[in-house]
Amino acid sequence: MAAPKGQADLANSQAKELRPDQTLESTPPMEDGVTDGEPTGLISQVDKTETGEMDIPCLFLLLSRTTRRCAKLMEPSKTPLYEKHVEANARIVDFAGWWLPVQYVGILEEHRAVREHAGMFDVSHMGEIRVRGPESYACLQKLLTNTLSGMKDGDVRYSPICYPNGGTVDDVLVYRFSTEEYWLVVNASNKDKDLTWIRENAAECSVTVEDDSAATAEIALQGPAAVGIISELAGPAPAKLGYYEFAEQILLAGTTTLISRTGYTGEDGFEIYCPAEAATIVWDALLAAGTAYGLQPAGLGCRDTLRFEAGMPLYGHELSADISPLEAGLARFVSFEKGEFNGRASLWAQREQGLKRKIVGFEMLERGVARAGYPVSKDGKKTGYVTSGTFAPTIGKNLGMALVEADIGPLGTEIAVEIREKAVRAQTVSRPFYRRGK
Repeated sequence: MAAPKGQADLANSQAKELRPDQTLESTPPMEDGVTDGEPTGLISQVDKTETGEMDIPCLFLLLSRTTRRCAKLMEPSKTPLYEKHVEANARIVDFAGWWLPVQYVGILEEHRAVREHAGMFDVSHMGEIRVRGPESYACLQKLLTNTLSGMKDGDVRYSPICYPNGGTVDDVLVYRFSTEEYWLVVNASNKDKDLTWIRENAAECSVTVEDDSAATAEIALQGPAAVGIISELAGPAPAKLGYYEFAEQILLAGTTTLISRTGYTGEDGFEIYCPAEAATIVWDALLAAGTAYGLQPAGLGCRDTLRFEAGMPLYGHELSADISPLEAGLARFVSFEKGEFNGRASLWAQREQGLKRKIVGFEMLERGVARAGYPVSKDGKKTGYVTSGTFAPTIGKNLGMALVEADIGPLGTEIAVEIREKAVRAQTVSRPFYRRGK
């Protein structure tokens, strides 16, 4: 979500594709972070083939061992737009317990469409949790690391949620309807965990916590042409929204929607929320209006390469129960000044004592794609591991992010990534790898 919004899923390095008639039970067993004996990452862990296209790996939800055993007994869910993806001959995979398109015509083409024109994503698997009541503000101030101070009705704010030890529960978008009503948009694979955590922390507050996920569909319209497309259907109101603002009751294709100027691609764009039963109407209308603008339906594959280029963290990779927001480089979303909140003492200690680890960006200096989990070394000594890595289509380089010892050195420091038991040269570079023009 410029706010990070993504899921922590593992990819099979052999690029096997799931079919809708397969279940998790029919897929290879996996231990934490390992499939078929090899550390893996998200969709971003793909190689560029001789033809210039990117191989498509099989996706698996990053689950605890116990949860994965249970998941084997459950058929993945379908979003309200599932049949649209089937009709479009999309490659469909099990992603976070949902059947979702990983690509339609190709990751590279869809990636370029978003950067140059516009792309449209089905993100209806995301979770929406409503918190309302007279103590909503005070309750969320203690739950979130970021402050809600200064937010107006119609504002959106990004924030991590932390455990007492400073590890990250999730990263979320917070929508303010009033001082007594907020909406948290959470990562799909974390929804149930987040819901439980929020309810536990809100137990003594005068609030209600409601799960709106099943009734809500979400479509992301991203790219430089997004403003023109949405204006065709919804009039001038969305175009007037500032970055990280939203408006309710916007009529789009005869459907009442909530539209926010947010996204997870590094481009301008909108996230459109509508009743689940109206999702196909909104999808078709956007697709028809966008034809003249070069709009393409886009899958999870390029959503990951886009967020990666923009340097946005992915939960389970750059953020996790073991990685704090400070280690992830998200200090600007931790408000110590607001007073007590979950994880404050631990995060304060990290800040005062100095970080021992941090996320850095790097560029491969030799041939090779850095995959999540690969060891990283400096001067022959292990210093950390890759959190995300891929060929970055816009930049034309193999890039990565890694969690390493904080004293690794300045930008330009040479490191090595262990790829198939071989140390491959790389060097640290600044993040984000890509910034859109003004």
